[in-house]
Amino acid sequence: MDDFYRDLPRWTRTAREGSPSLDLDSLRLVPAIPLTARVPCIGLNYRAHAAEGNLPIPTQPVVFGRYAQSLAASGADVPAIDPQTDWEGELAIVIGSPIFRGDEDAARKAIFGFATFNDVSARTFQLETPQWTMGKNGEASGIVGEIVTRDEAGDPANGFELTTRVNGEVMQRTLTSDMIFTVERIVAHLSKAMRLNPGDIIPTGTPSGVGLARNPPIFLQPGDTVEVSIDRLGRVVNRIVAA
Repeated sequence: MDDFYRDLPRWTRTAREGSPSLDLDSLRLVPAIPLTARVPCIGLNYRAHAAEGNLPIPTQPVVFGRYAQSLAASGADVPAIDPQTDWEGELAIVIGSPIFRGDEDAARKAIFGFATFNDVSARTFQLETPQWTMGKNGEASGIVGEIVTRDEAGDPANGFELTTRVNGEVMQRTLTSDMIFTVERIVAHLSKAMRLNPGDIIPTGTPSGVGLARNPPIFLQPGDTVEVSIDRLGRVVNRIVAA
């Protein structure tokens, strides 16, 4: 993966100069994340989201795990494995160079770029035990958008607008500058315990507006379309289908 990220600018330049263009609608996209990647996720990283769940504001990043095999790309069908299938629009960090027990300055240098992410969650499975693994690893439930390099995207602390729509209706809208923990803090914190490597991806938490917290709750049904978009990073659009 080090070679992949090191050579990416050359491959991008070659593609722009000499490769034939392809119709995106004719392609099946897959996440640009290796199956060997770690996918540590951050929960409760927006104060309003913690408040809507009646949960305390965390003083350290709340970490849970996804498996790379649960990831999919924009356009993939997402099976509704749970009648309480929910959306979670998020900013994701993509690691570009190894970091282990680094500080925030080292973390900044280790970040390759960012991607739009939808952490589709099976709430029944998530909440039936203290551990979230079942609810956060449904088939094709971690939706990864295109990766945009940090130098092109800029700093999320400056505020990228994140919007989640279900069947065209806005369900979440916030700025990434409202995150409790910055991307550097998150990467440095994770690196205290694990070596992060190129290709690892870190979803950084969702803002308020999830279906579970609404009164009454709203959940995704087969036939629904979910779109998550983030300024500078693009969007992911997926259809919910019967499991």
